[in-house]
Amino acid sequence: MTSSPSKNAPHLPSSSTGPHLGSPRSLGRLRQQKSAHQLSSNYAASNGPSLISQQRQLQQRITSISQTTSIPPPPVPAIPSPQKHIRARSNSDAVVPNPVNVATSLRRIQVPKKPVDPKDELRSLIRHGPRSDAPDALQNLRHWILVDGLEADNDGMSDLRIYVWLILLNSPPLSTDIYLDLIRRGPSPAYAKIRNDTHRTLMTNVLFQRRVRENSIIRLLNAVAWKLHDAKSDRLTDSSRITNASNELGSPELQHASPAIKHAKGASTATNDGSEAGGSEPGIYVQGMNVLCAPFLYTCRTEPQAFIAFYHFITRECPGYIRGAMDGVHKGVALVERCLAVADARLSAYLTSKGVNAQIYAFASVLTMSACTPPLPEVLLLWDFLFAYGSHLNILCICSQLMMMREELLVDPSPGKLLRSFPPLQAKEIIALTVNLVRKIPSDLYEELVHHAE
Repeated sequence: MTSSPSKNAPHLPSSSTGPHLGSPRSLGRLRQQKSAHQLSSNYAASNGPSLISQQRQLQQRITSISQTTSIPPPPVPAIPSPQKHIRARSNSDAVVPNPVNVATSLRRIQVPKKPVDPKDELRSLIRHGPRSDAPDALQNLRHWILVDGLEADNDGMSDLRIYVWLILLNSPPLSTDIYLDLIRRGPSPAYAKIRNDTHRTLMTNVLFQRRVRENSIIRLLNAVAWKLHDAKSDRLTDSSRITNASNELGSPELQHASPAIKHAKGASTATNDGSEAGGSEPGIYVQGMNVLCAPFLYTCRTEPQAFIAFYHFITRECPGYIRGAMDGVHKGVALVERCLAVADARLSAYLTSKGVNAQIYAFASVLTMSACTPPLPEVLLLWDFLFAYGSHLNILCICSQLMMMREELLVDPSPGKLLRSFPPLQAKEIIALTVNLVRKIPSDLYEELVHHAE
């Protein structure tokens, strides 16, 4: 049985699934594709390949080159060690320049150093000591005081002055307990005379009276009196030791003729009041010591500071001023007349012709190192100079004050009245005249000047 032709024939899609190939719609689409192909071919022929084609060609060329040639991978940078950082050298093949030219160029581009504040340098010297040799540092300090001076306010107060004084006087630090022990001992043998003078200490100076109380003056002078009293007792003990040694070596008849025995007897008969002791025996208090201690109490921060500075000053710089007979003061007064005769012969002769001698006008200034002449801030400036270059220069400072009054004295028929009180101190002018006056003094006279207060 044969099958029906309608059953074996292939199945054709119906017209509902799409247009027939021979239909007008399909022919129109084919014409559109053909025209688009021709258009793109004509554009490529005229303008070259398109951007997409160029990219594809470049990619293919790179791929073919990488397959034929092996390109090494990029180097991996080295990781620096965290312990030690080594800076890579650049331009290692560069020519090394001439060292002389380098030094010259460095000198040209040197940055100027910042100027050092003298006050900061002085603070460093006080706090840490000298950077170089001590004598050189001390000389620089003296020169700085002479040229620039210590900074101070209108009242003469300076936070560095007392430390500079302690350095110049070579005063070691003192424990406060030592000063308190001297005060706890009570009134010294010279206490009555101290009380008679303390209330008159710079009584017209408002700055001093406002800052320093009389009780401080009494305590300091009383402690100094005890210290000097103990030193005198130690000398008597040493003399007795010499006497005991002579007892062991000599006969009783020869002991009475011994110089050591005579010195010990003379010391034992001296009174406890230093102002009444005579000869070369140091006393424990003389009139004028109250004025001498006033600048120390005014300048120092504490009484123990003032005590140790004042004690070293009177025992090392002018021990002859505190002896019972005050022989150092009298030598200083005589030196004022001799130095004035060298510095200004006409003025010296005029004062002598009027019967005005240095014992009248210069005694107080010599005894107190010119501290009796106001104003007090100028006294402190003058003392800076005296402590730096020697307290013996106070004699020449007095002559300088007289020379500053020269015109007034020469025309005054009674110059003694004018010299009853010196005019106010002008420390800088006095120091300048004194420095020039030193050059005029003969060497032998200057030698006496240096040693007159010993």
